[in-house]
Amino acid sequence: MKNVLILILKRSGASLITVFIISLIIFIGVEALPGDVAETVLGQGATPETVEAFRKELKLDLPPHIRYGAWLNDFIHGEFGNSLANGRPVAGLIGWRFGNTLFLALSTAMIAIPLAIILGMLAALYRNTFFDKLISTTTLSFISFPEFFIAYILISILSVKMNIFPSLAVIDPEMGLSGRIYAIILPSLTLTCVVTAHMMRQTRAAIINVLASAYIEMAEIKGMKRLRIIVLHAFPNSLSPVINVIAVNMAYLIVGVVLVEVVFVYPGLGQLLVDSVAKRDLPVVQASGLVFSIVYISLNLLADILSMLSNPKLRQSQI
Repeated sequence: MKNVLILILKRSGASLITVFIISLIIFIGVEALPGDVAETVLGQGATPETVEAFRKELKLDLPPHIRYGAWLNDFIHGEFGNSLANGRPVAGLIGWRFGNTLFLALSTAMIAIPLAIILGMLAALYRNTFFDKLISTTTLSFISFPEFFIAYILISILSVKMNIFPSLAVIDPEMGLSGRIYAIILPSLTLTCVVTAHMMRQTRAAIINVLASAYIEMAEIKGMKRLRIIVLHAFPNSLSPVINVIAVNMAYLIVGVVLVEVVFVYPGLGQLLVDSVAKRDLPVVQASGLVFSIVYISLNLLADILSMLSNPKLRQSQI
C-alpha cells in the first residue's frame, strides 16, 4: 500500500508540473496573438488616450512575467476576472458553459461505455467471424472520419431528411431535463460513434490477450461456456487497459468536443472558447484553456491510479 501511495504522489506531482507548463504555454500563446487587445476591444474609433487608459486598466503596460504571475495567482484563488466582451465575471460564464459540456459528456458516456464494453466482449467471443469483422470495419470507419463529418451526416439524415431531431443543440437554463436530452441527441450520437470505436477495440484486444492465458485454457477444458469465461474471468482480468481507455475517452468527451459544439452551436465551454478567441476576450480564453487542461490532466491521473489499483504489476512499477 505504501508503494501505491508513493506512486500516486509522484504522478500527482508530475501532473501539477504539467499544469504549470501548460498555463505558461497558454499565456505565451495568447500573448502571441496578432493585433492589440485594447484597440480590438475599443474599435478603430477610439482615441490614443482611451486606448492607453484601457491598456493600463488591463495591466498590459506591465512586463509579461509580472502579468503571468498575477494571472496565475488569481486563477489559483478562483479570481478569473471579467470578460472584455460584456464585462460579466468570467467564473459565471465558464460555470454555466462547463456545466453544459459536462452534461453532454456524461450523457454520451452513459451510452458509449456500456455499448463499447458489450460490443468488445461480443467481438472477442465471436473472434474472426463475420460479426467480428463487421464490427471492426465499422469502428475503424468511425475512427477514420473526423467528428464534424459524422455530425453533418447525422444532421443530413436525422434532421434534414427525416426531421426527427433538431439540427442545432440550443438549450437554456430554464429548459427541463427532457428538453435538454432531446436537444443534445445528435451531438451525443456523434460523440458516441467516435469514442465507442476506441473503447470497443481496446476492450476486444484486452480480452483476446487474456484468453491466451493458461487458466482460460483450463476453464475451456473443464467445459465452461465461452461466454461465461469471458464475462467472469477474462473481462475482470483485462480491466486495467479498459479502465485506461475509458478514462482517456472521458477526457476527450469533456475537452475534445470543441468541433462538435461549434457544429451544433451547443453552448458549451468549447463554443465559448472559440467565440472568445474571435473577440480577443483574453480573460475568458486563458481561463477556459486552463480549465480544459486541468480536467484533461486530472482524468489522465485518475486513469493511472485506477490502472495501478486494478493491476498488481503496475503497483511495483517505477516512474
